[in-house]
Amino acid sequence: MASIKNLKKDINYVLGDVIEYTLDVSTLKNEAKKGDALIDEAIETFDSLVAKVNDKSVENKKAHFKAINEELETKAKSLIEKINKL
Repeated sequence: MASIKNLKKDINYVLGDVIEYTLDVSTLKNEAKKGDALIDEAIETFDSLVAKVNDKSVENKKAHFKAINEELETKAKSLIEKINKL
C-alpha cells in the first residue's frame, strides 16, 4: 500500500467511474429509477469505505488498508455486474 492518500483517490476514482457508467447506461436504456438506486448504492459504498480508511483505532494498519482495497474491488465489480444487467 503506497499511502492512505492514494487509497482515498482510488476509492474516489473507481466509484466515480462507476457512477458515471451507471448514468450512461441508465440513460441509454431508459432505466432512470434503477440507475438512481445503483448510484445510491455506490455513494453508500464510498461513504463506508472512506469511514473505514479514516478509522484511527486499527491495530494492524497494513492489513486493514489491504482489506479496504480488496473490498473496493469486490464492491466495484458487483456494482458493474448490476449495471450490466439493467
